[in-house]
Amino acid sequence: MANERKTEVIVRSHFDNYKGYVDIEEQRSENPKINKLLKTASKKGSGHGYPEFIITLKENHDLLIVVECKADTSKHESPNRDKYSEYAVDGALLYASYLSKDFDVLAIAVSGQTIQQLKVSHFLQLKGSKKVTPIFSGNLLSVNDYLSGYLISDEKLSQDYNILLEFTKKLNDRLHSYKISEKYRSLLISCILMALENRRFKTTYQSYGPSDTKELAENLVDTVVRELKNSDIRSDYLDNLKVQFGFIKTDTSLSTKKDVLKELISDIDKNINSFIKTHKYIDVLGQLYIEFLRYANSDKGLGIVLTPPHITELFAELAQVNKNSIVYDNCTGTGGFLISAMKKMIEDVKGDSETIYRIKKEQLIGVEYAADIFALAVSNMYIHQDGKTNIINGDCFDSDIIKVIRSKKPTIGLLNPPYKTRKYETEELEFVLNNMECLADGAKCISIVPMQSALAQSGKVYELKKKLIENHTLEAVLSMPNELFFNSKVGVVSCIMIFTAHIPHLKNKETYFGYYKDDGFVKRKIQGRIDAYGKWNEIKEKWTTYYINRKSEPGFSVNKVVTAKDEWCAEAYMETDYSKLTRDDFYKTVRMYVLFNELFLKNE
Repeated sequence: MANERKTEVIVRSHFDNYKGYVDIEEQRSENPKINKLLKTASKKGSGHGYPEFIITLKENHDLLIVVECKADTSKHESPNRDKYSEYAVDGALLYASYLSKDFDVLAIAVSGQTIQQLKVSHFLQLKGSKKVTPIFSGNLLSVNDYLSGYLISDEKLSQDYNILLEFTKKLNDRLHSYKISEKYRSLLISCILMALENRRFKTTYQSYGPSDTKELAENLVDTVVRELKNSDIRSDYLDNLKVQFGFIKTDTSLSTKKDVLKELISDIDKNINSFIKTHKYIDVLGQLYIEFLRYANSDKGLGIVLTPPHITELFAELAQVNKNSIVYDNCTGTGGFLISAMKKMIEDVKGDSETIYRIKKEQLIGVEYAADIFALAVSNMYIHQDGKTNIINGDCFDSDIIKVIRSKKPTIGLLNPPYKTRKYETEELEFVLNNMECLADGAKCISIVPMQSALAQSGKVYELKKKLIENHTLEAVLSMPNELFFNSKVGVVSCIMIFTAHIPHLKNKETYFGYYKDDGFVKRKIQGRIDAYGKWNEIKEKWTTYYINRKSEPGFSVNKVVTAKDEWCAEAYMETDYSKLTRDDFYKTVRMYVLFNELFLKNE
């Protein structure tokens, strides 16, 4: 005869192993907030309802674990998950729906009367969200595994990232009120984040009193300079970094107003540093830079268009980065491509500390021209534990720098070059050629450039296209979303170009063209362009798989033999998938045609 108590004994025994880390309550709770949330959560439809177990973590009060048990494995989950009193999954999700109003909830459904027959399902529902996501394997795991898996989950990352963006906006307004220039804001944050890596500074900065503000500012900068000096940074680079961070010592708000700097350090530690420690290998400083400069227009004027994090991640996937890769970015910016590559490389290592050390020290190479952005790149690599000694401050076209990079034999080139804003400036494809000049034979180079670079059929850009395929193989061109750089306030339509270095493009070689216009991101007034519906991972998988396998699909991708004289974009060669056209598409096209004619006739 089925006995649910046996199931409960198995669950209780499992979590009793972690009593030092959790508090376990059974079919009740002493927490008034939990009681209030479960006041109408009865599985029968009225009154209080409680799961078999409510588990709270002593080191993280944001997460609740609820466990619902059933003796019979046939009662594990109903087809519609709406038989709350009869099935384990249904009941667990019911309680999660109530508790998620104020908590992140890990709902665990367990059925079976022996460990051998035990059936376990896990679901994550975050605070304020109706979305329920399956997570973890079909076994009961350790509390540490549950906590770490929850913290690094895509759902938690998305939630924390949105919270980070909200904090960043408030921080930006705060720094504005302190009259700290936009160009200095990211440098201030990066300096603070580096100082917080120093254990002594992190434990003592709170002890500075209101009259010690100037001393705190000096200690902040001096701590960072000492740390960088101990990291084998070149002396001339160190002198440059001293200059970049030096304003902190003399800024009126930071060095004279009581507690302003101390409170900034505390808030940055709590909101930004904690995010970086939890969600590693994300170019947080790059996103801060975008936020701080988006209203100043300075980034657009310089042609700086920082790559969104999901695209730097896509580059690492397309390049098939692994632990043996040597990655080079000749337009490093804040280091987003190198950080995404680092993440992929370290995942491939699977915990080998010596290899991880070598990757960070030797296999990530960058060049950045602008002194202030170089400081951000160094800070970024420092925060992610080394790699900063291979960031060069200089001109990537300098022959001495080219010689140094060549000697390292990079196997992968990744870049987003400065976008040309004036006639006399360097063409984007010149940066692509420069990157490949430094790569080993057969290396892959992936760049994101304005679509006009791919369409040119005459002039200087056309000559650069000719030079590219005379010396290298054009593997693919991927048309990117029109508003990809919306968060940078730069209206440029872009494409990704993928080359194999130093192997001339064969006459009959087919190039893969992808119409990668929909990345699932949508615009939000406060947050900018975000993955609001969690579509990106699935889309990224399709984009990567189709490129690797050169798969053609009407309306999405095509393989085509091209020359420099041709347009390098999917739109020029794709078959139309008429089955996907709707009446709305027809109306929209007609309206655009009419509008075009009106504007054309008016201009005539």
